[in-house]
Amino acid sequence: MPVTRLRSQGTVNAIFRIGDCLTARFPLQPTTAGRLEKEADAARELLGRTRFATPAPVAIGAPGPGYPLPWSVQTWVPGEVATSADPGRSTFFARDLAEFIQAVRTIDTRGRRFGGGGRGGHLPDHDEWLETCFQRSHDLLDVHPLRRLWQKLRELPRGDYPDTMTHGDLIPGNVLVAAGRLTGVLDVGGLGPADRALDLVGAWHLLETGPRRELRDYLDCDDLEWERGRAWAFQQAMGAGWYYRHTNPVMCRMALRTLARITGP
Repeated sequence: MPVTRLRSQGTVNAIFRIGDCLTARFPLQPTTAGRLEKEADAARELLGRTRFATPAPVAIGAPGPGYPLPWSVQTWVPGEVATSADPGRSTFFARDLAEFIQAVRTIDTRGRRFGGGGRGGHLPDHDEWLETCFQRSHDLLDVHPLRRLWQKLRELPRGDYPDTMTHGDLIPGNVLVAAGRLTGVLDVGGLGPADRALDLVGAWHLLETGPRRELRDYLDCDDLEWERGRAWAFQQAMGAGWYYRHTNPVMCRMALRTLARITGP
């Protein structure tokens, strides 16, 4: 089958399309086969649990003469990434995204809890990282009001919500669109239990004001849950802006737009 390297805004893998139905993912940083197995397990757990397409694991490749790390093969999921399609003004897309979030939440955690790595647990655990972000962003952003905002967001209580299953990274590059509707979701290896507000980052990364309100209404978010979703989006966007400023301009622009939505009226 023909093999074609794809242009991607992703920061974790180089992506190649194999024929019409498969895609190969080659990690850009050293990894282990165990991590790829966990990603495959997560993909299997999500597969078929929503009406939207997600990749199915096919194989894990061994290191070889042309590439020194394990790599993986998944099924191809058709659609245009939301980075290009930009469905942010579509209420239909907002409802689709809300439906996906709700369907993922209904997956049984099987007693699992948030593992403590990355976003999805205790907001103040990210203070040190945010301080680094503020220091690195002075020539990119007006940092002083952003510091004040984080001081408010970090104090948001968790509330009585138990962990639910979340996708964990609903950014435009992981969301596929056709004709203004959600058709599929990629990069599902982060599926796992976390703060139920975590996937609300998609509201800020992907939607303008009216559709964002539509998503909130669909999910029936109270003020605390909604603000915690805003906090997780803030944490992610503050990190992506300066970090990818020179190496991945698409990710940098996404972060700046998300911050504008978070701090706007």
